[in-house]
Amino acid sequence: MYSVLAAEEYRILTSGQVPSYTYTRPPRKLLRTLLLIAFLTFLLWQLRPYFALALDPTLIVAPLQPEKFPVSKLIGLPRQRAAKIPKIQHAPASETRTERKLREARLQEVKETFLHAWTGYRKEAWGKDELRPVNGGHKSPFCGWAATLVDSLDTLLIMGLHSEFEDALLELEKVDFVTTEGCQINLFEMTIRHLGGLLSAYDLSGGRKVLIEKALELAGVLFTAFDTENRMPTPHFEWSLNDTRVNDHKPSNNIVVAVLGSLSLEFTRLSQITGNEKYFDGIQRVINELEKWQTKTRLPGMWPTMVDSSLVHQPIALRPSFPDAEETFTLGALADSTYEYLPKEYMLLGGRSASYRNMYERFVPVAKKHLFFRPMTVGDHDILLAGSLVVSPNSPPRLNPVFEHLTCFTGGMLAIAGRIFSRPEDIVDGKKLTDGCIWAYKNTITGIMPETLTAVPCEDEEVCLWDAEKWFKGVDWSTGGQGKLEEDVVRDRIRYYKLPPGFAMVNDARYLLRPEAIESVFIMWRITADPFYPTAGWDMFKSIQAHCTTALAHSAIDSVLTATPQKSDEMESFWLAETIKYFYLLYSEPSVISLDEYVLNTEAHPLKRPR
Repeated sequence: MYSVLAAEEYRILTSGQVPSYTYTRPPRKLLRTLLLIAFLTFLLWQLRPYFALALDPTLIVAPLQPEKFPVSKLIGLPRQRAAKIPKIQHAPASETRTERKLREARLQEVKETFLHAWTGYRKEAWGKDELRPVNGGHKSPFCGWAATLVDSLDTLLIMGLHSEFEDALLELEKVDFVTTEGCQINLFEMTIRHLGGLLSAYDLSGGRKVLIEKALELAGVLFTAFDTENRMPTPHFEWSLNDTRVNDHKPSNNIVVAVLGSLSLEFTRLSQITGNEKYFDGIQRVINELEKWQTKTRLPGMWPTMVDSSLVHQPIALRPSFPDAEETFTLGALADSTYEYLPKEYMLLGGRSASYRNMYERFVPVAKKHLFFRPMTVGDHDILLAGSLVVSPNSPPRLNPVFEHLTCFTGGMLAIAGRIFSRPEDIVDGKKLTDGCIWAYKNTITGIMPETLTAVPCEDEEVCLWDAEKWFKGVDWSTGGQGKLEEDVVRDRIRYYKLPPGFAMVNDARYLLRPEAIESVFIMWRITADPFYPTAGWDMFKSIQAHCTTALAHSAIDSVLTATPQKSDEMESFWLAETIKYFYLLYSEPSVISLDEYVLNTEAHPLKRPR
């Protein structure tokens, strides 16, 4: 057969004839089927945000107790297509072989520091909340729910400590979030540490089911806080599965604003993973009230630190806790992460909700005008610090130039928002704020910033030269002087309080192993690729290592103003969850926890940004 066909083809080709072939049209039914498949595929791809992410029905769980105040209709996750969010990270900086070797050596030393503390925790406090790093033993401020273990799960994964991670998962399975009786729930801390830690480990581990199961167990307890008449959460409560009277929650008339605004990332991510939108509904109702109130406070654009959230059947459920008293507006304690979460929730929702951008862009100009100030420094550094504003009903607002370690997150927040919202001026100010924290570290004998200090604000932010007399006046005022500047007396106070130049007072000299400064240093490095930041970060790391290391782990210290501080036998879980993690990421490859792929909650837990 083959030879006959070949001969015929040869004959046609050599004769000059054009060969003819019969074209058979595909059946119309087949064409319609193929077109329909292509159309449905395209449609499903375009509408993928409209579909719940959960495919496993076991991830939809019933409330642990019937709700007393159920909502009639849930506020769902935004369904429109994701916005195009500009990239955050700088292109990876080139490095020489010597630079890479130095970076990798630092990375390894940070990892060994983590393992030193982790080993001490396993030895003395395994499965408990916190290790006592000096005397051994443990503390249980969070119901004994293994806070350090849960808080550190994603750090283990990021550092490639997979054997330790598997051991931790086995211990996690023993933690009973549901039937513990008489447990005092701290809604804010357990959300950011425990729930955030479980969700982050779920994202980084490729979806280990035990992690989402435990997250749902815990969320079942935490979410009862929202079961109030106006759906504003109660911040602290006693948990009992069996005693329904204990769980008769009421909204608080004196709640910290950071609690109200700092639950959104964790409960949003839980809704995204499970497809159960009740969690998003819970936090979005709170954010809606904050948004309505934002321009109606005594400092329009920002919220006071203490809030009455108990109003029912009113246009706005929030008001000042003490309407006739002075109020404090700050980016520090009691308020910080409410502002931090505005650009981060925008990213986690894929830019689908403009409200979070709008709220950020309302508050930032107010903070720049009233809270940020340039401090007078030896060296005339062009840096910024974030203070607070005190607003009274019957007197002009006044700046309080008290600078908290907690506010050091602000530089990173502004830099990220500057990228995603195309606000280059925010990146500039974010750099100055970060550099202000680095200055505060370098300005003490230990090389560590204190918990709280008072600085001397410059009168002119453009030109601010060092003036010893102005510093003396600041010290005199901050240490209780009567306005009569007696130089010898002030010098005695400077010696007594061990004040570095530029510090008018150190209100709290402790270092609690806090992460906020290195957080912003890490973010500025990822955004600018400026080698100044890894160098500054290493100085910070070595100083902390020198003064805080114990035989078991690492401890908070009582004063950064003495060369031989006392260790206070405290190691909060954020040391392993945040501080060491940020140091590790500072010296990792830029692709490790890329800021263009993850949003880090206020406990440094990376949550996957949906595409």
